[in-house]
Amino acid sequence: MSNRPWLSHYPAEVPPTYDYPDQNLAEFLVQTARKHPKRTALEFMGARISYENLLDQTYRFANAMNGLGLRKGDRVAVMLPNCPQAVIAYYGALLAGGIVVMTNPLYMPRELEHQLTDSGAKIIVTLDQLVGRVKQSMAKQPMERIIVTSVADYLSFPKNLLYPIKARKDGTPIPSIDYDGEELISFRKLLKQAEPKPAGVPIDARNDLALIQYTGGTTGFAKGVMLTHRNLIANTIQSKLWNYRAGGPEERYLAALPFFHVFGMTVLLNLGILNGSTLDLLPRFEIKQVLRAIAKKKATVFPGAPTMYIAVINYPDIRNYDLSSIKACISGAASLPLEVQERFEQLTGGKLIEGYGLTEASPVTHANNIWEKRKPGSIGIPFPDTEAKIVHPDTGEDVEPGEIGELIVRGPQVMSGYWNRPEDTAVTIRNGWLYTGDLGRMDADGYFFILDRRKDLIIAGGYNIYPREVEEVLFEHPDVEEAIVAGINDPYRGETVKAYIVLRSGAKEDPQALKAFCKERLAAYKVPKAYEFRAALPKTLVGKVLRRKLIEEEQEKEKEKEKTAKD
Repeated sequence: MSNRPWLSHYPAEVPPTYDYPDQNLAEFLVQTARKHPKRTALEFMGARISYENLLDQTYRFANAMNGLGLRKGDRVAVMLPNCPQAVIAYYGALLAGGIVVMTNPLYMPRELEHQLTDSGAKIIVTLDQLVGRVKQSMAKQPMERIIVTSVADYLSFPKNLLYPIKARKDGTPIPSIDYDGEELISFRKLLKQAEPKPAGVPIDARNDLALIQYTGGTTGFAKGVMLTHRNLIANTIQSKLWNYRAGGPEERYLAALPFFHVFGMTVLLNLGILNGSTLDLLPRFEIKQVLRAIAKKKATVFPGAPTMYIAVINYPDIRNYDLSSIKACISGAASLPLEVQERFEQLTGGKLIEGYGLTEASPVTHANNIWEKRKPGSIGIPFPDTEAKIVHPDTGEDVEPGEIGELIVRGPQVMSGYWNRPEDTAVTIRNGWLYTGDLGRMDADGYFFILDRRKDLIIAGGYNIYPREVEEVLFEHPDVEEAIVAGINDPYRGETVKAYIVLRSGAKEDPQALKAFCKERLAAYKVPKAYEFRAALPKTLVGKVLRRKLIEEEQEKEKEKEKTAKD
């Protein structure tokens, strides 16, 4: 245990190792539907779908895919928000032997073209409102099949009739689709005409891919992460083992995290289906809808990103909503400020813990104990069957506890590599270890602390500055709702620290007061020298703040200054 000190902090209910089944990932749905056929699997804008009905629809989709010529290993893109069709297409494609490519419905044609072309997807399932964008992205290389659905397809009466009127009113009218039965196919008709008989192509869980998940980079083109059935099954079961008190059929999962993000896919979709729980599907994160859903539906599990919890605790009328049903929330995608954790737990009475993961690990590798010992500011301890250590960023040699280095991990959830990128795979996976690119440390108890991405490290006047440390201090200020810091060019220090701030309602911009606040809590070289106040920060749909986007904006400003000076 000397090289795995974290095992002494495992709850008695959590086994350090587990025998993961070798099966199709979609078997989670098949098995649960057999056990609990009448239980509600999905709830979507008032409409309910039982496990029995969900499996029927999924079998129909799988048989329809095989009828369209889909063969084992073919890629199927799913470009949908959280809705029943996304779940049906996801599990249906897997049962048909396909490899799913989850795609963000907010992507523009250029981003979409890269993913569809790079993955070689033959079929895409998307919304009627997105067909034009899909066609534009594939102008050079047309898609074989575009399966089209509408949000209204799974709404109950009369919402299904009123939806087109509301869409028009919101400025997003439903386009008229000329279905030709060849390239453009109606999702609803496809399922209606398909057989509901059991489907399932034999697969090798350890080697056959279930998913190509593209990493969300803000510079260059995203890489396709290859995740096998085994990878995703292991991480789903690891998550279930960790949530040992909140994982039964009686749970209600608030699905505000998008399923097209691997975090939402694992800790919401796959885990909820495995547990036989009910998933309340929200097409997007909208704070009022989230609070209403928790209060009305009595959601018990609410995985999310820190920005989601920040929105909850800062909502003006939060006291008017009963959030006491919340049992457990795991926060991922970014660091969780201690202030946010404490205030959320006070409001709900539930537990909010910080975890850690990355797309390349399906994604979760670490989490704090939910009901046992946890450490503020820590990402917790490794999941069952997961090894982790801190190594020197340049030499790869192990460092002592407490020393800073690069976090590397190894376990059954780690990807098989990057799609069509053997060179990148060789750099990231070495001797079975996944090199995360994150700088951190492990303490003597085996708890891990992430400081920042190697590429986000700020070096000012020769000093290493970790953005997270500065951001934690800014979050302690009573006027700050959100904060992120980045390194910007400085002619003297090389880089200097700039803070981007979203103030709480009613607070006034006062950079000097913030600077004085930071000076009392940070070494002088870490104190932000510049402050920019914003109404909002740029984020991904999952709520992760795009630090790189802010840096790119600063670089553009520098170019403009240089251009103006020359002129």
